[in-house]
Amino acid sequence: MIQKQDKIYVAGHRGMVGSAIVRRLQKEGFEKIIVRTSRELDLRDQQAVFTFMEKEKPGTVIIAAAKVGGILANDTYPYDFLHDNLIIQDNLIHASHQTDVEKLVFLGSSCIYPKYADQPLREDSLLTGELEPTNQWYAIAKIAGVKLCDALRKQFDRDYFSLMPTNLYGPGDNFDLKTSHVLPAMIRKFDDAKEQGHKPVTLWGSGKPMREFLYVDDVADAVIFTLQRKMKKNLYNVGTGKDITIAELARKIQTITGHKGEIIWDTDKPDGTPRKLMDVSRMKEEGWSYTTELVDGIEKTYRWFKKNREIIREVRFERTEEKS
Repeated sequence: MIQKQDKIYVAGHRGMVGSAIVRRLQKEGFEKIIVRTSRELDLRDQQAVFTFMEKEKPGTVIIAAAKVGGILANDTYPYDFLHDNLIIQDNLIHASHQTDVEKLVFLGSSCIYPKYADQPLREDSLLTGELEPTNQWYAIAKIAGVKLCDALRKQFDRDYFSLMPTNLYGPGDNFDLKTSHVLPAMIRKFDDAKEQGHKPVTLWGSGKPMREFLYVDDVADAVIFTLQRKMKKNLYNVGTGKDITIAELARKIQTITGHKGEIIWDTDKPDGTPRKLMDVSRMKEEGWSYTTELVDGIEKTYRWFKKNREIIREVRFERTEEKS
């Protein structure tokens, strides 16, 4: 169990997940939170990462740094998603091991599981089938990170483990329509259309796929929870255990934003994986479960979006991004 005075390095602290984790650590009274921007520390530079870790000597490392995006971004930048994520996580995990970091939390994504794995997705379904082609590059990198932590547990008895959140959303999300995930993209599309006289909103696919969504403050809560104990397993799903069709999600967001126009489904665009529901029984057995219901989370996210509408950061993929 970590102490309030222990050094904790949060990689990717400016992204949606990392910033939520930092807020929660501060709220809990942790005194020594270490952060670096991508300009201050290029996580793709192995020597720079090792030098930083050797100097700061954190006792705990939380990896919330990655290059991320939705279907379009993954399809457009496959090399970037595979290459940059492999390098970022390898540098951080290896340097943590070399500098004797006691505890490491590696954050990934539910996209690591096979496209047609049995639902709900269990941790032991990893590597039992083909991945979803539209995000395979990111998934392969994250699988490598999971296995790297697992190998260190097995060979060196390291307390390094992986948390695989379901689809996340919340304050600090990416609302760039070219690179964002489905929920924040819908918020922006519906809000834009409302401001333009309730114009029709066109959405990708059929609306039939089912997805699970978790408010970002809940995953931050899960991270803090795991810091307080020695985790028994190497891999844990983090989610709600509930899912919803994309069409139902669209209707909820349309209602919350106040858009009154038509929704048009572009069925020429891909749907992606038919269903992605997480089996969250492992985390429940440890004693953790989510608290924020979907409608409440969307309302909080929309309020944040409206408040920050003019200054929201547009993600650019010419450089490595902190995880959002």
